[in-house]
Amino acid sequence: MPYVNIKIAGPEPTKEQKDQVFQEVTDTLVRVLGKKKESIMIFLETHDASNIGVAGESVENKRKGTK
Repeated sequence: MPYVNIKIAGPEPTKEQKDQVFQEVTDTLVRVLGKKKESIMIFLETHDASNIGVAGESVENKRKGTK
């Protein structure tokens, strides 16, 4: 069973955006890897941007353009 865990920095995506991610990731695994649609499990986790760091700086600060 394919298990996909996608983690993103907030803000929380809309229901429509989540549905699109689920559909497109599923379609990709079916097309590229030949997996059965029914066996694909996708988890989408949204984390506060202040809790994610890139290159020594929080994503929240990077978005603001400050340190």
